[in-house]
Amino acid sequence: MAADLKAIYRADTAVQAEQELQNLSEKWGARYPTIAPIWRRNWDRVIPFFAFPAEIRRIIYTTNAVESLNMSLRKIIKTRGAFPSEEAGIKLLFLALNNVIQRWETVQHWKEAMARFTLLWEDRILAATQR
Repeated sequence: MAADLKAIYRADTAVQAEQELQNLSEKWGARYPTIAPIWRRNWDRVIPFFAFPAEIRRIIYTTNAVESLNMSLRKIIKTRGAFPSEEAGIKLLFLALNNVIQRWETVQHWKEAMARFTLLWEDRILAATQR
C-alpha cells in the first residue's frame, strides 16, 4: 500500500498522479475503502505540488527534519514542570536549539533541491546567501 501511495506523490505530472490514484483505488479500494476518496476530496490541495520539479517536491513532503526538531524541543519542555516566566522558557528553547543545531546534518536530497531552487530563483538565492 505504501509503495502505491508513493507512486501518487512521486509522479511526474498531476495527470500521472491521478492515474496512480486510480490504480491505487482499483488495487486497494476493497480492503481500504476510505483512502482513495480522501485523496480525491483533497485533490485540489495535492495538485499544486506538481508545479514544482521533483527535486523540490521531495523536500516539501519530507517532514522528518521538522519532526525531529519538534521532538527535541518537546523533550526539553516536557522535563520541566513549569517556568518562572515566559522569558525563562524562551531562553531554554534557545539553548536547546543551539544544541540541536550542532548535531544537524543536511536534509536528504537538499543539494539537488538547492540546485533547482537556484535555477528557478537565482536572484532570491543570491540575495539570501549574501546576508
